[in-house]
Amino acid sequence: MADTPPSPHIVVVSSPGIGHVTPLAELTKLLVLRHHFTATIVTFSDLPTCSLPSSISTLQLPLLPPHSLPPHTHFVTRICLAMTHSIPFLREILISVTRTTRLAAVFFDLFGIYFLSMGKSGIPTYLLITSNLFYLSFMLHLPALAATTTAGEFRDLPEPLNLPGCVPLKGKDFLEPLQERNSEVCAGVIHRARHFDLFDGILVNSFEALEPGAAMFLKNRGGGTPPVWPIGPLIWSDSNVGSEKPSHECIEWLDKQSSGSVVFLCFGSGGALSWQQTRELAIGLEMSGQRFLWVVRGVSDIGSSDSFLNPNHGEDEDDDPLRFLPKGFVERIKGRGMVVRSWAPQREVLSHFAVGGFVSHCGWNSTLESLMNGVPMAAWPLYSEQRMNAVLLVDGVKVALRVNVGEDGTVGREEIAKVVKMLMEGEEGKVVRQKMREMKTEAAIAEGKQGSSHNALKEVVSILKDSDSAKPK
Repeated sequence: MADTPPSPHIVVVSSPGIGHVTPLAELTKLLVLRHHFTATIVTFSDLPTCSLPSSISTLQLPLLPPHSLPPHTHFVTRICLAMTHSIPFLREILISVTRTTRLAAVFFDLFGIYFLSMGKSGIPTYLLITSNLFYLSFMLHLPALAATTTAGEFRDLPEPLNLPGCVPLKGKDFLEPLQERNSEVCAGVIHRARHFDLFDGILVNSFEALEPGAAMFLKNRGGGTPPVWPIGPLIWSDSNVGSEKPSHECIEWLDKQSSGSVVFLCFGSGGALSWQQTRELAIGLEMSGQRFLWVVRGVSDIGSSDSFLNPNHGEDEDDDPLRFLPKGFVERIKGRGMVVRSWAPQREVLSHFAVGGFVSHCGWNSTLESLMNGVPMAAWPLYSEQRMNAVLLVDGVKVALRVNVGEDGTVGREEIAKVVKMLMEGEEGKVVRQKMREMKTEAAIAEGKQGSSHNALKEVVSILKDSDSAKPK
């Protein structure tokens, strides 16, 4: 009897940051468990291997030396430099993998363009957009926009940008790195956008029912451009979570609350507020009269770095974020509110019966977790593409209310109290809650058998396996 040929292998390469690692790891797990590939995940940090199938191996690229960059270097610049620094290491990894496996494809996130020169030597390369179709549409249009808008800042554009199938986007809501046209970070974003069409295909962590207009346009754009497949929602799924660890104290507190009565506030791994904003938020929550669970992180400049890229961030025991709260706040809200230092089990919180609203920075992983649990949102974007996500959620999908920022860049206590109360008790909150329930159902349909995302991934797999079978063995 002839030997069974080995399974086709994929290599998945993630840039630094949990927002990219999570969906790429989930994509890998789907391809391995559902479609019988083997895989190597290449990251800049350790993955929780206990939650990965045995047919997925992991390798780690070196981070830049801790003090090789000035402390206030923009986090996007840090990622780009980390990627270029790692090119020789990844080249050696790919050479080694091709010696021992049937390499079918390499998957990258949007920073993978720095590795494309290695991946085009006969190996199919795919891009996973870890955000949404709105973001992809914007990035595909950005080179033309930059070429025709040669003077002034994007934020000063007189008219909103109207992309096919998408909600209008004002210049002030463009990606945060594009807000300074003369910056190195802005130039880097435009440079990466020019390379999207060099991939063999583009996968997106969204689904058709969430963005039907954009999905239709991108599916039919043709013209020799790479095909686009919405395959989301991809959120971290770990069957081991909670099975061996004791429950977090905030879950025990939530267990004592009534159904849908608590608003959850969390601003992501990089979402530290200024001390002034932290105090305003505390007072606004107190004024709202609502029950709340608030994850308070250390104070910093918004968007200046990602906690993953700052290994020492949050490790100083004396850096207690609660010291920025108003005097007596924790005592006054005892029983009605709970404040958690630095971290809480967000997926477990959002799935809890007591949680009825989510004040979020609109990071896409957090957005999808909220959506999968049907929790309506108050959109408070901070950096990166989060303003675009907020526009999509508020004006497009209509599953969120927008928090209005003052002219000084601070959200005032009155605005906070108003939005939180509106989300939890108001008519506007009821509307977005109903719409979020509908999207929760649509997300489950999309990823289920014969759903749009399920079928899109099957199409990708078919292409990969056909390409692999055509290779000389």
